[in-house]
Amino acid sequence: MISGEAGGSPSAELSTKFNAEIEFMSDFHLFETRALLAFILLGAIWPPPSFAQQGQVLHPKYSVQFFQLQVENQDLRMAYRDVQPTRASNGKAVLLLHGKNFSGFYWESTIEFLAQRGYRVIAPDQLGFGASSRPDIHYSFHQMAQNTKALLEHLGIQQVDVIAHSMGGMLGVRFTLLFPKTVEKLVLENPIGLEDYRKLVPYIPLQQQFAAELSQTYEKMRDYQKTYYPGAWKLEYEVYVQDQASVLGTGEYPRDAWSSALTYQMIYEQPVVYEIGEISRPTLLIIGQDDHTVVGKNRLPPALQSVAGQYAELGRKTHAAIMGSTLVEIPNCGHIPHIQKPEEFRNALVTFFAAEPSSR
Repeated sequence: MISGEAGGSPSAELSTKFNAEIEFMSDFHLFETRALLAFILLGAIWPPPSFAQQGQVLHPKYSVQFFQLQVENQDLRMAYRDVQPTRASNGKAVLLLHGKNFSGFYWESTIEFLAQRGYRVIAPDQLGFGASSRPDIHYSFHQMAQNTKALLEHLGIQQVDVIAHSMGGMLGVRFTLLFPKTVEKLVLENPIGLEDYRKLVPYIPLQQQFAAELSQTYEKMRDYQKTYYPGAWKLEYEVYVQDQASVLGTGEYPRDAWSSALTYQMIYEQPVVYEIGEISRPTLLIIGQDDHTVVGKNRLPPALQSVAGQYAELGRKTHAAIMGSTLVEIPNCGHIPHIQKPEEFRNALVTFFAAEPSSR
């Protein structure tokens, strides 16, 4: 008896099925290869999504040098810019203290302006920022102030005018309180820390903050920086996002994210607002009136959304707290007057630096 007459022999049927599978696999691998090639070619055309539309590569005007220091038994490097006067020297030095999402790079136009007026300008990157080391240490404004003082001593500078912005404002307050003889005059430009964030923003554990930092993208950084210029973002500001995002996608980024989380913790846990009235040096407050910056603003309870970060009011309260201080309010300006309203910012500096200090 012959079986399988309708479908042919078992061996022939098996051979046909095998050949069909081979043909299918060949077609699939050909498709897979072509798809992969297309993906690679498109990748050469399209930038990675986290770096989309970054613009041109940064070309800093001023090169950095490095100051060797030791903190918590770690050998570290603190980057700084030391710019000499480009006109006749007036014999004075200015120290520039940067904010949380920046490095000394964003001071470049201010550095140029001051150097043209005869100042020697020192613009460090604090540890954990810019080109400086990103160590796993206990970050504190006291330690940052000490590091900055050591840098000035290394450079042979005994006295400075201090211009301090945002987080740098908190550092500027601490520096002035610790080393009043080193500070001739203090300028606070939209400093954070004019209110106690512990009473406004719910606490989150350090690991949760670290996770948030690890999830950063170029777009997230740009979106946040846009809040510094309410309704007034310009393409020229993109360069400061590029500076902040320069470490993204590098092997150093986890260390950067950890140090960023640690410095957020420092800001949250080390308020200066209760000591700000103890400042004894001549002080200028430059306050952009449209600023509503709050560290941890996305965690503010709804009832506090319209209460926290009211810089117009905070500037006046701080002016009243610092005896003999000067307040310059800049309308239609957000968190960074020296970038958004440079002419008004510079005019305020010139007038303040030219004035004779009042006695206290």
